[in-house]
Amino acid sequence: MAVETLPEPSIPITAPLRPGLGFLTATPIIAAATVCLAFVITSAVLAPWLSPHDPLQLAPALRLKPASAQFLLGTDGYGRDLLSRILYGGRISLLIGLGAALFSVGIGLVIGLVSGFFRWVDAIMMRVMDGLMAIPSILLAIAVVSLSGASLMTVLVAITIPEIPRVARLVRSVVLSAREEPYVEAAISVGTSLPKIMWRHLMPNTIAPLIVQGTYVCASAILTEAILSFLGAGISPETPTWGNIMAEGRAYFQIKPSLIFWPGLLLSIAILSVNLIGDAARDALDPRMRQREGGK
Repeated sequence: MAVETLPEPSIPITAPLRPGLGFLTATPIIAAATVCLAFVITSAVLAPWLSPHDPLQLAPALRLKPASAQFLLGTDGYGRDLLSRILYGGRISLLIGLGAALFSVGIGLVIGLVSGFFRWVDAIMMRVMDGLMAIPSILLAIAVVSLSGASLMTVLVAITIPEIPRVARLVRSVVLSAREEPYVEAAISVGTSLPKIMWRHLMPNTIAPLIVQGTYVCASAILTEAILSFLGAGISPETPTWGNIMAEGRAYFQIKPSLIFWPGLLLSIAILSVNLIGDAARDALDPRMRQREGGK
């Protein structure tokens, strides 16, 4: 008598998608954004070698000079070379954007994993996150800077704090969905340790959305730093940042609008490029988008 064998049940094991870097050139617009962002980053990294003058050197006799062979973009109200200050300003602005993205993603990942897995922690932690999200990010950042003093680390912390709740809630939603999957329940039933469950089964599901969220946090942090500096609540005015350069140039806008135009142009290019690359990463990492493109 033949014994009928049933197929073994399959447990869907999810793995983080690794689409490579092909999405950076998926469309002409994304390719242009990639080139522009690479140009901004390269110019900021190589600022000590590309800058023709010291960005902090004061020369009152050369104030508000027009563009020339000596000063390619002219000088500001204190006689400092505008091109050199813009190049060095990109270093601070991009550093704050990258630092805020890394810190907010790292802290938000831990909070989201713990809150999504432990219900009693979720009830407390999410109320704290809701309270932080209820405060406008600019006002919260200004309050932190006002209490601690203006410095690079203070501004970085002030910009990072409002972004943590958004990342934490994103990770929490992913964990709440993933923890109900059969492979997670099987791991719990066989006595797998909680750190191993979070690291091996839950965290890989958060990588794709975190990469996308990280790009948005980076762009938002660059803009927030420029706003704080423009309002006088950011890094000390003598430190070159795109926001500080525009803040100092607004007094001479009618005389020399280029003091605001050039740093504002680079700021816009950087933020737009990061957002476009983030959208491209979302499309590349989203399985539904990949299936939709494969069905065409």
